Amino acid sequence: MELFTAYDGTELACHVRGEGPALLCLPGGPMQDSVYLGDLGGLTAHRRLIMPDLRGTGRSARPADPGTYRCDRLVDDVEALRAHLGLDRMDVLAHSAGANLAALYASRHPERVDRLLLITPSVMAAGVTITGEDRLRAARLREGEPWFPRAFAALESIVAGRAAADAWEAVAPFWYGRWDAAAAAHRAAEDGQRNAEAAAVFASDGAFDPDATRAALGRLASPVLVLAGEADPAAPPRALAELVALFPYAEPAVQPKAGHFPWLDDPERFVATITAFLARADADR
Repeated sequence: MELFTAYDGTELACHVRGEGPALLCLPGGPMQDSVYLGDLGGLTAHRRLIMPDLRGTGRSARPADPGTYRCDRLVDDVEALRAHLGLDRMDVLAHSAGANLAALYASRHPERVDRLLLITPSVMAAGVTITGEDRLRAARLREGEPWFPRAFAALESIVAGRAAADAWEAVAPFWYGRWDAAAAAHRAAEDGQRNAEAAAVFASDGAFDPDATRAALGRLASPVLVLAGEADPAAPPRALAELVALFPYAEPAVQPKAGHFPWLDDPERFVATITAFLARADADR
């Protein structure tokens, strides 16, 4: 673990794993301890993964001003980490809600982003709309599994805005390509890894300006990979295709039978997709 100091004096932590060129990995949640990323399916065999604990999560300190949990204000923490690492440019991988932070960072500091990899990304920062039918269409691919009827009914209630208190727990199997003991343990661990106060601030008023972000992403010269899980209701492939279209140099990838954590569902395929993209981007230079 390495410690560095943010612009406001908050002491932040990052974890470094693996060998090879640096790859900054921004966690989702939002505001979840980066430990849930693990080794990203074995990507540590190919890259040196730099995994920050965002302020108020994991081993990073809580700031004096809770308003600094807002996504647009976290951009300065990412820039402080880049300077701490001594990198002029860096490859950035972001998962889920972390993709919003990556989009804002790339918008504000495009000269610092070498390659951008968005893994089952949230699309709030870019103003892409995910419809209820997008989510249900992805979920229906799991029809026939024993837990499906209860989980699908809960998802329908969430989409309709009439979710019961236990609905979010009931839909947990959809986030994983295989709902087994390992997936259940991964899901259970999440409850202790998230800063609920920070999560409530992350996307609060003022965090996002979608029109400005879309315009900035449309000028981004970096190669971009947008990876969707075929059966992921949180980031359905149809919506992510719209995100791909915002970038001038982006390519889509859809991992078959994957949910929201594709490196858990099929580690070998996930790592192959990431390393192949990075190799192609190198070859195109």
